[in-house]
Amino acid sequence: MTGTEFEDFVVKLCRRDGCTDVRRVGGSHDNGADVLGHLPDGRSMVIQCKRYAPKRKIPSREVRDLLGAKVHFKADVAIFVATTYFSGPAEMFAAENGILAVHRDHFGLWNNGASLLSLSAVNGTGQGDRRPRERWKETYG
Repeated sequence: MTGTEFEDFVVKLCRRDGCTDVRRVGGSHDNGADVLGHLPDGRSMVIQCKRYAPKRKIPSREVRDLLGAKVHFKADVAIFVATTYFSGPAEMFAAENGILAVHRDHFGLWNNGASLLSLSAVNGTGQGDRRPRERWKETYG
């Protein structure tokens, strides 16, 4: 899957979950946004998508860039969707700044039917092991 195909896939998942006005805007000069739209509750969202190799981690500077995109687009919610994990500082920065960090484990849950908004319950609870998945199963079964 190319980066563009990954962004299109994220758009489809958002629409599946009831998001509206969802569109891919990624590309050069995208001002840090790959997807824009509205959550089912009407809040505006900006999404950054990164399709990286599993061993590469998302650095905190990329999460900081998304915070800037949230301000630029005047979005209510910022979401970072990745095919890999976030570095520790990146995950901490996301949690401290209200950014939903969807790493590869959470992306798998989303792809398998969990709603995007349900992932906020496990945001910032760790990554790279089965504990977040087990907590999610206990909570949402």
